[in-house]
Amino acid sequence: MINISESAQAHFVKLLSQQAEGTSIRIFVVNPGTANAECGVSYCPQDAVEPEDMKLEYNGFLAYVDEASKPFLEEAEVDFVTDQMGSQLTLKAPNAKLRKVAEDAPLFERVHYFIQAEVNPQLAGHGGECTLMEITEDGYAVLQFGGGCNGCSQIDLTVKEGIEKQLLEIMGGEIKGVKDMTEHERGEHSYY
Repeated sequence: MINISESAQAHFVKLLSQQAEGTSIRIFVVNPGTANAECGVSYCPQDAVEPEDMKLEYNGFLAYVDEASKPFLEEAEVDFVTDQMGSQLTLKAPNAKLRKVAEDAPLFERVHYFIQAEVNPQLAGHGGECTLMEITEDGYAVLQFGGGCNGCSQIDLTVKEGIEKQLLEIMGGEIKGVKDMTEHERGEHSYY
């Protein structure tokens, strides 16, 4: 579930050696499943362990994950990196903002997850966003663009060469293409 690198494990063992006997690590997500989701790591004294917590055993210490954070920490990675700027503990949780959907989930849920997890982070750099409105009976994903995407001169390229191409690679047997239902008007909000 959570991959903690050897260097991070050694770092936790060192930190925990300076804490009260029986103290563990807690890995959690605040505001899971939202755009404001943030991951964290904290000390977890024995009296703070809840019966429904998931217990993870590592080399020399225990880590706990609360019930609400579990699905959002799938594929999470914790590392301890040292470079010329110093040392830093990093936590990457690709599913913190959006719960990963199963491969056999309904098509709409899988396309929605792809849009939220893969497309919107890229569009956000240009002040844009994309919402899946529907999947038509004939297999087209209908998208609505907003923010900086509305009126962008590159929107056709984004739709056809970006989103549609990736969706067809991933779900080509189920999706025939992508349609944009946005009424694009150029304005000050446009990125280009």
